[in-house]
Amino acid sequence: MSAFYHVFKTIAFQFDPEFVHNFSLNLFEEIPLLAHLWNFPCDNSKYSLEINGNTWDFPVGLAAGFDENGKAISFFTKLNFGAVEIGTVTPKFQIGNEKPRLWRYPGEESLRNAMGFNNLGAELVYQNIAGANKNGKIVGVNIGKNKLTSRENAAEDYQILYDKFAGVVDYLVVNVSSPNTPGLRDLLGREFLKEIFIGLEGGRKKNPKPLYLKISPDQDFQHLKDTIEVAKEFGLSGIIATNTTVMEARGKGGISGKLLRDKSRTVRKFVMDRIKEVDHMQMIAVGGISTFDDIWEHWKAGGKLVQIYTSFVYKGPSILLEFKNEIDRILLKNKMNNLNELLENIKDAQR
Repeated sequence: MSAFYHVFKTIAFQFDPEFVHNFSLNLFEEIPLLAHLWNFPCDNSKYSLEINGNTWDFPVGLAAGFDENGKAISFFTKLNFGAVEIGTVTPKFQIGNEKPRLWRYPGEESLRNAMGFNNLGAELVYQNIAGANKNGKIVGVNIGKNKLTSRENAAEDYQILYDKFAGVVDYLVVNVSSPNTPGLRDLLGREFLKEIFIGLEGGRKKNPKPLYLKISPDQDFQHLKDTIEVAKEFGLSGIIATNTTVMEARGKGGISGKLLRDKSRTVRKFVMDRIKEVDHMQMIAVGGISTFDDIWEHWKAGGKLVQIYTSFVYKGPSILLEFKNEIDRILLKNKMNNLNELLENIKDAQR
């Protein structure tokens, strides 16, 4: 069905990116069975990985930002994603930034977005998630503060969101790394991060769920080191690396896709070197993941899970089949039965 998606993409790329995005989500919401066009038989026991108490039945998840409001959960969980991340969600409805706010770079298989956390708000997104058919898949939610919430009150927004969603999702992600909300990245500083996680302590004790922090690729390494130390101090389940990057020459917003790949890789290596000795902490790789080589590199570095977004736009759902076929080939080459066995012996595994 890759040929079908190629035709769809050729037509779709003649229209405004955000229009196509919204049209697609509405279509997927109304006809979730469309997922069967790209679904393929998959032995869950062969590809599944247990991370922080959650079992991903495939090591590739859908990153936040694609289904901001959880409208098409039933569609995306029918595909072969191991997990689907909803959001970013804010406590109150937010219209986002002025349009246009989404641009394509087809020659570089990249996107630039200045969306600004446009979403229906916590209550309606909660209803969408709670009422969705998740098809037995892992569903997470990415949470952020409202644009008009002051820095001093930011921790309260995250507390509201954690308490709201912890009962209906499998994990949560604190997002303080988008470049599209003024002042948001200031919260990556040590003291402000501490305020957020201190505010979440009560909710985490009452309803414990895996909690991750999504970081920026644009932090200098000293500040990034502080961010990692805070994540360790508060017992986070891991770090999602990375969000989009600012390239001022391209215009406002954050860049994703292949243009982000090298910067994101550098940050991921820095993070992995500092968390790999902490047994419960995982790094989920996102940012420029478009080929199996990217996944293999992450595995060799000690990681397990990845997320995709922009490569899903450019290659379509068949990218998951490409990844599956590569895993099958490597398992056969190394005479191993499943992915878990491969990752346990990844240092000696042959590509």
